[in-house]
Amino acid sequence: MRASRMLSILTTLQARGQVTAPELAEACEVSVRTIYRDIDALAASGVPVYADRGAEGGYRLLDGYRVRLNGLSPSEAGALFLAGLPGPAAALGLDAAMIAAQNKLMAALPANLREDAGRMQERFHLDAPGWFGEAEQPKHLRTIAGATLRETFIRIRYQSWRAEKRRRVAPLGLVLKGGGWYLAGQVDGNVRTYRVARVLDCTALDERFDRPTGFDLAAYWQDATLRLEAEMHPDVAVVRLSPLGVKLLDALSQPYVRTRTQIEEAKDADGWRIARVPTGKTSWHAAAELLRLGAEAEVLEPAHLREKMAEMTQAMALRYRAARKA
Repeated sequence: MRASRMLSILTTLQARGQVTAPELAEACEVSVRTIYRDIDALAASGVPVYADRGAEGGYRLLDGYRVRLNGLSPSEAGALFLAGLPGPAAALGLDAAMIAAQNKLMAALPANLREDAGRMQERFHLDAPGWFGEAEQPKHLRTIAGATLRETFIRIRYQSWRAEKRRRVAPLGLVLKGGGWYLAGQVDGNVRTYRVARVLDCTALDERFDRPTGFDLAAYWQDATLRLEAEMHPDVAVVRLSPLGVKLLDALSQPYVRTRTQIEEAKDADGWRIARVPTGKTSWHAAAELLRLGAEAEVLEPAHLREKMAEMTQAMALRYRAARKA
């Protein structure tokens, strides 16, 4: 266990340059005191690890010192190849680089691990888009990705829901979700999310920007998606559901709605149950979501949503009756 932990410390220092003892302790799931002992042991064995004092200090390796790629367990070696995403890599223009890197990694692995790594590639595949969807191929993705890596501004013409806009953006990161690419970009000091497929024009500028201190792309994305989902479902509808309606709600609802829906255990004489379901901010959006359940759901509250459901279903019935008579 200690040998594996010390190798993890070495590779972390090599990858990140300078790391504090608390950060290493959190990554290795041990106490800070244990990290101190491990660092002393590494130094005693001849590894050139140094401590920089002060508020901005931490541990680092002597410049130029490299850790050889060894000590990988079978599961770790397999996980490295499981991380290969040929589709997204190709979209970013990195497919050839990814193949070359995997070949180099395979050559560096001990012979007894190569078979396990190859087996992992053969038996697992990631299909990023959701069912019945296709991965987007945004025209300007590679330009944006290049500027993101260089930390240079881009000028975009963007089609939002309401209007066409022009923005000078500092691209901080790209996220692939459900087959769609999203840009986390800073504009006028605020970080915003842009769907790359809606970028109509993009020009890469030569001007560099300073990346916000402490910006964490994964944390930003998690907060942004939760905030968006909450904004899209600010209200709650009281709905009466048949047994089939309960199953349909679970199958058709978005994860945000499904995890926050409250269904009472009690059933009426027909087996129907009462549920409290998060809904859209307007009656039209809320009704459109609940109409997917067909006749297996009845909105009880609020009154304006019940009225909107009646209005929309009556209009649909009249239209179909007219078509049948014609």
